[in-house]
Amino acid sequence: MAAGVRSGEWKPSPWLLLLWAVPTALLITPAVMMRRAVEGWDWSGFDFVFAAVLLYGTTGLIDLAIRKGGNTAYRLGAGLAVLAAFLLIWINGAVGVIGNEDNPANLVFIGIIGVALAGSILARFGAQGMSRAMLVACALNVAVAAAVPAFAWGADERPGAIGLMILIGGFALMWGLSSALFAKAARDAAGS
Repeated sequence: MAAGVRSGEWKPSPWLLLLWAVPTALLITPAVMMRRAVEGWDWSGFDFVFAAVLLYGTTGLIDLAIRKGGNTAYRLGAGLAVLAAFLLIWINGAVGVIGNEDNPANLVFIGIIGVALAGSILARFGAQGMSRAMLVACALNVAVAAAVPAFAWGADERPGAIGLMILIGGFALMWGLSSALFAKAARDAAGS
């Protein structure tokens, strides 16, 4: 349990405090850098609101998975899925995965997150159904990586088509590992 109440006293876990301190530190960093007028740190109010919603929302989902999740494999699978979704949204919002952040091809990654979320909801967050949903997200990422040379995405931009395929493949790997962890959680639950 992350925090508990005994004899009317609330005792926070140091891990829980650390979990919530990370997004706070990440939001304070650009504010300090802007205050010091460091080049490249020019966030608008919208940027701070977007980052706060994304960071604290992700932290809340990870906290929920830790508190409500089943065994360790389920918790790790949920954490990895949330991390993959967070990184896809963050990168797309900041610079874009395919081209820049305004490239409509990047919307495919939001669609992949939507598929993973819809599959999870349909599975009622059961481990076996979550495994299938993450496997579909993995397969969709692999399909996007395979489409990179077909559409010449990244050919004229850094890191190039090969780098882009590796990046997208990294997300496929995250979804795939999440699927495997959920499958292990389902097997463990069936064996109990």
